[in-house]
Amino acid sequence: MKRPETLFFSPSEWVPNHPFLPVLAYRDIFHGRESDPARAFERIFRDALWQGLWRNGVFPYQHYHVGAHEVLGIAEGRAELLIGGPAGMILDVCSGDCLVLPAGTGHKRLSASADFLVVGGYPPGQHADIQTAAATPRELETIASLPIPTRDPVHGANGPLVSLWREGGQLPGRETVEGR
Repeated sequence: MKRPETLFFSPSEWVPNHPFLPVLAYRDIFHGRESDPARAFERIFRDALWQGLWRNGVFPYQHYHVGAHEVLGIAEGRAELLIGGPAGMILDVCSGDCLVLPAGTGHKRLSASADFLVVGGYPPGQHADIQTAAATPRELETIASLPIPTRDPVHGANGPLVSLWREGGQLPGRETVEGR
């Protein structure tokens, strides 16, 4: 199992980002061998006990979630996503890639192919809200204290998410993205 990329983001204008959990970027998890990536993402997320699964895209405006961490499985097409708020990082994603965004992480679609399709979901007991303004002190507390999922959405109980997120800001070689 290949370790995901880890990306830390500082607050960016009104977007709080997570104070210590990194974004996880899994690349090409199907190695081009999946005929129906949307169905495959739904299966692996469900098997990992993630819930509230949906199919759509990524909003074309900057937003974040207070009440949930979020997984985004890129099922079809490709896109440029701005992750980490207005001064964040542009990530090119394509079919088979998967992002896990800790609560508070800003995200926005900059451009996408006509066939761009995302399968998304949330850990058990967490529900997404859509925030487009600065977080209140109470919301910042919620973001920082939201439980870490017990299962990686891609690799389940044995996946790297739990250990990487428990290590949080203590990861060796931690890089914080502070602007484009």
